[in-house]
Amino acid sequence: MNFISLFTQFKEESISGRYLTNSHIEPVLENLKQDFEISVIGRSVGNKPIHAVKIGTGKTKIFMWSQMHGNESTTTKALFDLFKFLKSDFEEASDYKNAFTILCIPILNPDGAEAYTRVNANEVDLNRDSVDLSQPESQLLRKTFESFQPDFCYNLHDQRTIFAAGDTSNPATVSFLAPAYDEERNYNDSRLKAVSVIVAMNEELQKHIPDQVGRFDDSFNINCIGDMFQSLNVPTILFEAGHFQEDYQREETRKYIFTALMKSLQFINENDVVCKNINEYLRIPQNKIKFVDIVCKKFSFLVDSLKRITNFAIQYKEVLKNNKIEFEAFIVEVGEELNSIGHVEYDGDGGMYTDDSNSIPEVNKKADFYLNDKIKFVNGIINE
Repeated sequence: MNFISLFTQFKEESISGRYLTNSHIEPVLENLKQDFEISVIGRSVGNKPIHAVKIGTGKTKIFMWSQMHGNESTTTKALFDLFKFLKSDFEEASDYKNAFTILCIPILNPDGAEAYTRVNANEVDLNRDSVDLSQPESQLLRKTFESFQPDFCYNLHDQRTIFAAGDTSNPATVSFLAPAYDEERNYNDSRLKAVSVIVAMNEELQKHIPDQVGRFDDSFNINCIGDMFQSLNVPTILFEAGHFQEDYQREETRKYIFTALMKSLQFINENDVVCKNINEYLRIPQNKIKFVDIVCKKFSFLVDSLKRITNFAIQYKEVLKNNKIEFEAFIVEVGEELNSIGHVEYDGDGGMYTDDSNSIPEVNKKADFYLNDKIKFVNGIINE
């Protein structure tokens, strides 16, 4: 199958961007009711409905959940693209519905989604609550897991723009992890099954985003839901949707998450998932923190009438304003030696930095400034 072509055909156009809440997905869910089993399986701290989508009647059961962190919406978009494909009359869509029973929670944390926060309404990180189960959303996830008894779990997240795919200078556009099930990070049959699926997804993604797939850190933390489910002997896969060049709305990344989801279904459907390729998994480069959003090099400024030349790094903060995410640029590091790579880089060539305050680049300062009093930077970017 040509997954990229399928994405173009089945992209759910009614949802897009970074801000995704119940109000955005509920009309789409209403339209899916004639094809799939749509239900409200619980309520959030703020009494918002938590929806579930059940697809297919097959023997192999896959449990997927997204927006456990409310501000991580890319994988939710890809789920709706997958739903649109599965309701089609494609032969493979019918095959998958016969082979699988897929249970999805598109937005586990609707309060966090609405507030655009990582945490829930009680300011608890649900991905650190798998032991205490102190929150209704965590309790619901665990209850659903136990009643559904899945054969595979997909834990769907976003990751920040700071990650590179290993030692490359490429962003980690998609990262995976077969979480550890014990402190020693051993590999048992359950974890190896997750590894096998990841290797298949990586092989497909390398055709489209070569050297932009990473492997997430596998330090064991039983409070994390993936580690918990893996420890309960269910093959669990962490998906991390990351940055693609110039794609801050993550519409390109969405395409590659859809591709990974589709490849995983194809692979599980066509293969007896027994891992023989641990080395291929370990060759996927581990994520490294190497990026900032913008780097400005060789900008000069005056201190006590003396000219100094420095570099500085700029990072966006994601701010919810009027139901839209705005990216506000702030200086986060200043120094002659910067180890970070910028997704965008400017060479000041020794030109003079000025701004509307003290004309010195400083940490936490809004990234609005001038170069040589002629070139204006607004929100970190040259204002043409």
